[in-house]
Amino acid sequence: MPNTNAFQIFSGEAYPLGATPDGEGTNFALFSANADKVYLCLFDSSGKNEIQRIPLPEFSDDVWHGYINGVKPGDLYGYRVDGVFEPHKGHRFNVDKLLIDPYAKQLKGDFVWSDSHLAYDRQSTQQDLTIDNRDNAAFIPKCVVTSFDKLDVNNVSKLSQPIRNRDAIIYEVHVKGFTQLNSEVPEDFRGTFKGLAEKKVIDYLKDLGVTSVELLPTSAYFDESFLLEKGLKNYWGYNSIAFFAPEARYCYQDDLSEFKQLVSAFHEAGIEVILDVVYNHTAEGDHLGPTYSFKGIDNASYYRLQDNDKRYYVNHSGCGNTLNLQHPRVLQLVMDSLRYWVEVMGVDGFRFDLAPILGRGRQGKDDFVDYSSFFAAVRQDPVLAQVKLIAEPWDVGPGGYQLGRFPKNWLEWNDRFRDTLRRFWRGDSGMLPELAKRLHGSHDIFSQKGRRPYSSVNYIASHDGFTLDDLVSFNHRHNDANGEVSQDGHSANFSCNYGIEGKADDSLICSLREKQKRNMIASVILAQGTPMLLSGDEIGHSQQGNNNAYCQDNSISWIDWSNLSSSSSRHLHSFIKSLLQLRKEHPLLNRKSYQHGDIISHKTALPDISWLHQSGQMMNPGNWHDQQLKCFGMLLADVEDVNEKQKNHIRPNETCSIEYGNDDALLVIFNASEQDVEFNFPRLNGEWKIIIDTSNSTLEQEKIAFFENENENKQLLAIKILANTCVVLSYEDSSTSSV
Repeated sequence: MPNTNAFQIFSGEAYPLGATPDGEGTNFALFSANADKVYLCLFDSSGKNEIQRIPLPEFSDDVWHGYINGVKPGDLYGYRVDGVFEPHKGHRFNVDKLLIDPYAKQLKGDFVWSDSHLAYDRQSTQQDLTIDNRDNAAFIPKCVVTSFDKLDVNNVSKLSQPIRNRDAIIYEVHVKGFTQLNSEVPEDFRGTFKGLAEKKVIDYLKDLGVTSVELLPTSAYFDESFLLEKGLKNYWGYNSIAFFAPEARYCYQDDLSEFKQLVSAFHEAGIEVILDVVYNHTAEGDHLGPTYSFKGIDNASYYRLQDNDKRYYVNHSGCGNTLNLQHPRVLQLVMDSLRYWVEVMGVDGFRFDLAPILGRGRQGKDDFVDYSSFFAAVRQDPVLAQVKLIAEPWDVGPGGYQLGRFPKNWLEWNDRFRDTLRRFWRGDSGMLPELAKRLHGSHDIFSQKGRRPYSSVNYIASHDGFTLDDLVSFNHRHNDANGEVSQDGHSANFSCNYGIEGKADDSLICSLREKQKRNMIASVILAQGTPMLLSGDEIGHSQQGNNNAYCQDNSISWIDWSNLSSSSSRHLHSFIKSLLQLRKEHPLLNRKSYQHGDIISHKTALPDISWLHQSGQMMNPGNWHDQQLKCFGMLLADVEDVNEKQKNHIRPNETCSIEYGNDDALLVIFNASEQDVEFNFPRLNGEWKIIIDTSNSTLEQEKIAFFENENENKQLLAIKILANTCVVLSYEDSSTSSV
């Protein structure tokens, strides 16, 4: 830090917000419409000593700003904001609290919980709140002045070929949990961005066949005090405090380039990076929560407050507060943050936590609309309009379930797919009508004009809930380690332990569990829509029955790569890898638009999609209403010629590297009953091959029949589908040549 006497202070500029160095000094700009005074606090290189407190000299368009000559990249700072302390009117200014700049690009120093983060005196009464005058600077990280340019060839490598929405295969990853126990990663790098960027890690993902890695929150977040008091931490990271800054605990050294190197490494392997982002609430909690940043800068602007008493927050997030995206400056903060992650850090898209909050109106007019200020801003933004946008389509506010109602270019997590497939494979009755809709890309939800099957993100497990292995091992949640008497997490998991809770030694139970895992993951990959896998599911990762491991920064959550030493995990990994390759090779599993059985294939005379009873006939209303029927087939027929396929799958100047499956049709048979079923084929003239049979842990093609006999009459043949089994067969008409 330069000598404090060298600082010269000028009025500076109100734009851009944040700290902007130019080589000689730094411009500081902070929005606060209701403050009386804003102080820039400069710290020495240790972050322990405040060496100068400078009042920002200018106030323009609700922005306090000043240019400080001599402040350079790497210098540390924070803010103190003075104003009235009137919580019942929405104002919580307290000049004794050091605050994080909402536009900080990097934080330095450890966060330490202390009562001094509270802006109010705990001894004050509910109606007569008084201010707390303790200084919290010793317990909060300091902001770092940073200088980064937009993307260029020496910055972050771009994807040589962007991943189209319809081609995406998403893999959800926790930065720390994925590498913490991975012996292939150098020990010092484990749990960090550098560890995730290791070549062996990326080679593993590329070999598996995923196209898109979705990272759980990577922006700076703080641990909640109630967790720290129990000896726990916030592991998932959904407790953001600085929307531009990478989380320091994932950095090997305090170097922002580590995240950019991670993105570059993935891009060079042809894998895109999607960030899980949290713009619905912050780490500052409810009316009794701490003051780290927004509350002390301009509480009445940044948060949605109750009309009858502005001491209290609207809580659509379930985390104590809700960001006020209807305020133009808060919307600007979110938009600037998103663009920063794309333009400077190089990411390819975002998954928005509790996304309905982004579409809610003002208090009193709180309905969700897909043309809200936020959605309108994203749609017209020349940067963000070109990246992947994925919604978690629910929050805890009124009318918070909005699956299918997001803008047409968005993808959405489909929990109805998840729950339907779980219930079907555990043997629930009457599931076939709902299952058909989910396998068809949830056309009943997403087939509005302009939407495509890929709008539905299909998954069986995610970070929130049971892992795939736990779905077949536990009937009940076992969250005792969270310290909430196992009352947290989902109560309706639609899981089944098949005879014993937890780990089993019985070979029959183990065999059935492994088959059910293959059934569920095959259903995700074979369905129309965008498949998403939870990292570790492919090798049998278990969280010991914990379905809400948000606070388990330990072996409960960390992926145990030693699982690969077991034959069952190796077989599952190989099975999923083969399934992903099959999906890429068979365009019938990844159609570009919804089809409803009204287009007939000129090759086979089959509809583009149809649903078959085990008799080989089309499902009729009586079949659909048969509550005990647990087996049916989805028949997909090819209605495109070769030129049309190439047009739809190959971009200009791109060489075709996909060998299309030689199938004129695919028949996917689902049998969730506990009995074997004889399934009759429709009357066709051609050859069928088994390409998937989940009763086996490997995928080996097997020719099963020709539909012809010595009298040249078509012959109806059948196949035995074992209990709890999914089988996929490809069909080639004997009168047509191969594609």
